[in-house]
Formats: sequence, C-alpha cells, structure tokens
Amino acid sequence: MMQITLTPQRRDDILTLVRSGDTLTINGEAFDFAAIPEGGTLPRDAVACDWLAGDVTRQGGQLHLTLILPHGADAPEATLFPAALTLTGDGPVALPAYENAPASGEEKP
Repeated sequence: MMQITLTPQRRDDILTLVRSGDTLTINGEAFDFAAIPEGGTLPRDAVACDWLAGDVTRQGGQLHLTLILPHGADAPEATLFPAALTLTGDGPVALPAYENAPASGEEKP
C-alpha cells in the first residue's frame, strides 16, 4: 500500500500519477521506492523530483510520501483541503479537480 499526503499549491502545471507496486510514476517519470526498508526514510533531497514535498518513509509495510497538488485560481474546496490518498491497487491515481468546472453555458476566461 501507499499513503500519499497532498499539499495544495497554486500552479499553472498539472500532476498525473500512476502506481505500480512500490513505483510511482509522476508526470511520466518513474520513481521506484522498493529499496526503502521497513522503518526507513529516503530524504526528500535524495530524490530528483520537484513534486515531492517531504521525505519518503516505510511504516507498517506502507510507503508514505507527500506530493504537491497543483490547482487553479478557482479550485474546489476538496482540492484546497485534500484528503490523504491510500492506494491499494495499481494504475492511474485519481486526484482532486484542478479547478471548478464552469457552470453550464459559462465559459472560463
């Protein structure tokens, strides 16, 4: 399992995640955390990833990491105050919306 804490940040870029076991692919770049032992910590500075916002640890068999969650100027509350993600399966990771969808018939500037 993998536990991801999200730290919202106003940015103009997007984040995509795909999990495969202990590997997390972030915007197309794979980061393999399988070498982190139980109770171990991989310092943030040891990973060349601008999206990582803290150290990566393994506790109780779970990887724990914090990622920056980019959002637009009109982000929904679920994005501004995101719940932690617990990933139990592999595949694309659903993230909170970048910003609110325009109301029907409305256009975004």
